[in-house]
Amino acid sequence: MDLSLLLALTAIAFPVLLHLLTRATKPRPGTAKLPPGSLGLPVIGQSLGLLRAMRANAAERWVQDRVDRYGPVSKLSLFGAPTVLLTGPAANKFVFFSGALALQQPRSTQRILGERSILELTGADHKRIRGALAEFLKPDMLRLYVGKIEGEVRRHLDESWSGRATVTVMPLMKRLTFDIISLLLFGLEHGAVRDALAGDFNHVMDGMWAVPVDLPFTAFRRSLKASASARRVIAGITLETKAKLERGEASRSSNLIACLLSLTHDAGATTHLSEEEIVDNSMVALIAGHDTSSILMTFMVRHLANDPDTLAAMVQEHDEIAKNKGDGEALTWDDLAKMKFTWRVALETLRLVPPIFGSFRRALEDVEFAGYLIPKGWQVFWAASVTHMDAAIFHDPAKFDPSRFKDQSSATAPPCSFVAFGGGPRICVGMEFARIETLVTMHHLVRRFRWKLCCKEDTFARDPMPSPLHGLPIQLENKSCH
Repeated sequence: MDLSLLLALTAIAFPVLLHLLTRATKPRPGTAKLPPGSLGLPVIGQSLGLLRAMRANAAERWVQDRVDRYGPVSKLSLFGAPTVLLTGPAANKFVFFSGALALQQPRSTQRILGERSILELTGADHKRIRGALAEFLKPDMLRLYVGKIEGEVRRHLDESWSGRATVTVMPLMKRLTFDIISLLLFGLEHGAVRDALAGDFNHVMDGMWAVPVDLPFTAFRRSLKASASARRVIAGITLETKAKLERGEASRSSNLIACLLSLTHDAGATTHLSEEEIVDNSMVALIAGHDTSSILMTFMVRHLANDPDTLAAMVQEHDEIAKNKGDGEALTWDDLAKMKFTWRVALETLRLVPPIFGSFRRALEDVEFAGYLIPKGWQVFWAASVTHMDAAIFHDPAKFDPSRFKDQSSATAPPCSFVAFGGGPRICVGMEFARIETLVTMHHLVRRFRWKLCCKEDTFARDPMPSPLHGLPIQLENKSCH
């Protein structure tokens, strides 16, 4: 990343950007003042400092230091754009619900995932795409997928965990969740196409938060190449699925692509998303359903290795479910509803280690918050850790305590305090899918295996998502009774 930043300085018109950024700092006549802080050097701004802090597992401290210095609202420059950092429950609510702000990913993310994804669209287009994805992820549809998900989990544990003395959790969880999501999104069974797509997605994330300069040997270049390759695969799957629908060999519930191709208006007139929209949103769905869930389950395994009481309570919950089922009998939707403690453990893991550190919005017009001006076109950045680790919101925030989420007790915290899934109209559309995927996997994992951490140093870094040291290698022991 350091190399790409240095190259970027020579590749971008420095004087032009200096002029633009200098002009952007001047308040408009008759308006509120800009927040305190500095935009730093053109192009780089504070990007390098944030990325270094993320890699050193110090990003939360980096954000808090800014809050301590400037207050809950401050200006800075991230990834080549002037930015306002907003922190606290009221700020989160403003970010999630304000009509003056549109979701804005760094330009690098836009280039990698596409311009027509749900992450970029606003207004009617956003509602249309979100409605399409929600159609695939509604409860009636999700009930149909429990068996498919469990089949992938059983196969994965048999092939990659059973009988092994040690495994590395993070890459295995990533492959498991990729296999699940590629089956449900595209109907991809095991084979060369799935393997090739998995290889591409190993590199797509490399340059998601990077200076968007396409130069050799940079993470951004690797991500662009991997994205282009994955897009070709998804475009081919889309054409093949369309032909199957026309021949009656697939239905709306077969997979996400089939669902998107089969969409209809309430009046019954057939409406198809453009191929670009299907491909772009399939890319987003792959990342959302693959990377985030795998991180959650990896960090659950990490925590449970050193928390025998929580692990024992989870095992008891899943043994109670299993004892009422026949040998090898599949899990049901009703079984998942009984896994309440396990989901509380998952939520507490998300509070302490949210997969998404923060996100960006873009001001569609001049807008004020807390007496400060956010100029039109500026980025707005929020970070989950600020409220997740606030002792005034969550008592003893560093302590792992799943009971915080018992009987929705987290609702006693101010609105928009627990934001692992975002909030407002753009709250994670796949939240329920992530719950099912996590519960099914943990059901089989805690009943079949015991484990210990291999590394005494129990740390992790972000790039930009969290990854434990060495991918979390563990010593594994099979439970003979299961």
